Amino acid sequence: MPKTGSIRHIFAGGNTTRGFYSYYQYILSQEEANRIICIKGGPGVGKSTFMKKIGDEMIKKGYDLEYIHCSSDNNSLDGVVIPALKVALIDGTAPHVVDPKNPGAVDEILHLGDFWNEEGLRKNKKQILQSNATIKGLFARAYRYLAAAKSIYDDISAVYEEATNRAGVNREAEEIVSGLFKNVPLSDKLGRVRKLFGSAITPGGLCNYLETIIDVNERVYVVKGAVGTGTERLLAKIADAAVQRGLDVETYYCPMDPEKRIEHVIIPGLSLAFTTSNKYHAAGNNSKNIIDLGIYTDKSILEKHGEILKYDNDMLDSLLDRAILTIKKAKEEHDRMESYYIPNMNFDEVQACLEKTLNRIFKYADG
Repeated sequence: MPKTGSIRHIFAGGNTTRGFYSYYQYILSQEEANRIICIKGGPGVGKSTFMKKIGDEMIKKGYDLEYIHCSSDNNSLDGVVIPALKVALIDGTAPHVVDPKNPGAVDEILHLGDFWNEEGLRKNKKQILQSNATIKGLFARAYRYLAAAKSIYDDISAVYEEATNRAGVNREAEEIVSGLFKNVPLSDKLGRVRKLFGSAITPGGLCNYLETIIDVNERVYVVKGAVGTGTERLLAKIADAAVQRGLDVETYYCPMDPEKRIEHVIIPGLSLAFTTSNKYHAAGNNSKNIIDLGIYTDKSILEKHGEILKYDNDMLDSLLDRAILTIKKAKEEHDRMESYYIPNMNFDEVQACLEKTLNRIFKYADG
């Protein structure tokens, strides 16, 4: 009997200071994939359950998986990746619409709406339209709170930037890169970068599964330092150095700055991970190597701005809490909308479709 596979839990999109931000294009590349199945259908049609059941069967067969969690309901899945088979199933519905780029050759649509009772849904048209409008308004409000939080976040960053010896941080970064890669030559072929989120702002609060992606590596370095101390610059330099040496890299971004602020870097080929540790996501148990950028911070400057920092931190937490509460209300409304779909689904037919899909996936194991 094969050993049970393991699961990495990650986010490919998130509720951020820039609205919903997607890195879904990095789940599985077109060039690498054997098959990408874009699952369509409304709320409550069973997309997440469909993927979980596929995942359960693959785990039993000993396959390692990646579970892509939904930031608007972290108990729900937006995707499952089977790396060994180069197969992915992805929820292709809004706000992360995914459609086939090379239909048939690489990807396809699986529409669970084929198994719903259209007449029953039409009877609830008014309620469904109202629910959708309510959800849209709630997310818009949540994103305004997060955008406001970004201004406060930037103010905190500005204080720490003023207090930080950037030359010292840059020197530390160069020494770390030189030490890590002294025996790894530059390559004629660049490594690939895969962008994701390691944590998310969800209806249940701030959520991460870092133990499944960070702690499993043989070497883990914990980078300590507040926003503005240069942690993201250090991680960006490490990632770039690895790519220049032909190593594939995973970079995990912060929902507060989803385009620029790298929070974690993993170099799978070296079983090497770098993670930032702060009050929002503490380092795990496999953190023996500490890189403390706080030593380059002038504490007297922080003390001078102590009142501002306290106000800003309190305001940031308050705005985050309000955004989370609003996203929670959106989830409650989404659950209400699901109640219109669930009674109008033929789940026996969904199950038959699942079994057919599973058999197709297993064929990729046979080459």
